[in-house]
Amino acid sequence: MQPFYKPLPIDAGYIFLGILLVLILANLVGGWLKKRHPHSYSVNNLNARIRSWWVMVVLLLLAFWFDRVGAIILFLGVSFAALREFMTLIYRRRGDHNAVALCFYGLLPLQYYFVLIDWYGMFSVLIPVYAFLILPIITGFSGDTEQLFERTAKIQWGAMVTIFCLSHIPALMNLNIVGFEDRNILLLIFLVLVVQASDVFQFIWGKTLGKRKIMPALSPNKTVVGTVGGIMSATVLATSLYWLTPFTPFQAALIGLLICVMGFLGGLVMSGIKRSYGVKDWGRMIDGHGGMLDRVDSLCFAAPIFFHVVRYFWVM
Repeated sequence: MQPFYKPLPIDAGYIFLGILLVLILANLVGGWLKKRHPHSYSVNNLNARIRSWWVMVVLLLLAFWFDRVGAIILFLGVSFAALREFMTLIYRRRGDHNAVALCFYGLLPLQYYFVLIDWYGMFSVLIPVYAFLILPIITGFSGDTEQLFERTAKIQWGAMVTIFCLSHIPALMNLNIVGFEDRNILLLIFLVLVVQASDVFQFIWGKTLGKRKIMPALSPNKTVVGTVGGIMSATVLATSLYWLTPFTPFQAALIGLLICVMGFLGGLVMSGIKRSYGVKDWGRMIDGHGGMLDRVDSLCFAAPIFFHVVRYFWVM
């Protein structure tokens, strides 16, 4: 079992200092644009996004300062918010109540408890195996058989994406990598920074040069230039951050490209789901961004891939 607390590596401080400098620059640019275009919706939305990024970065810093426990508590909260948004959108029938309640009050705390005590066996099978079997039983016992299969599948999928997938982020703290002891928090920083930077770069490239839509039926705002430019820019960032990780520059580039592509695909899938319900955003929790799921949809798909690649190739 891993210790609950380790000091934050000095390298993490350098990264957060760099992020804060970028946010200060973004504030200056946003203020300048606001003076030139005081009534522009795009400028107001940009400034709202920047303000929200300040809050998110400070929360990340505070959480990571407390190492494993801080990361687990933070992403437990993120999973709760994401699960709430997902279930709010799909919940339609009274017969689903008990299954949804199990997700919130059983699966969510148990999954993160297994991360806390470093029980990889149960962490890896609780939702894909046990919840997969138990949730349809509970839903079936409600006696409401109308669209039972579809309703159960949606609940199962929501638990997988918002609880199981996101829990792989703090689970990185439990990997025993030879020569990388007491530095696992840097893997979390690498993952979150690269994937979120990819989203930001895609937004910037798309707004400045993007014209041709890449998948308008799923996400009408994503463009070919925005996608390619954003992923490539974030891959360069990942390569430059190899020193945070146990990876070589080439390995960091490949892994960065992989998680950015998975993040992009995750964003498309999650966008398609919410639009199938006729909504633009998963919620309004984060000013300028939408809901929690709008901010972490890419991480939902990137985190498990990153975790298992690192575990397979770097854990002895």
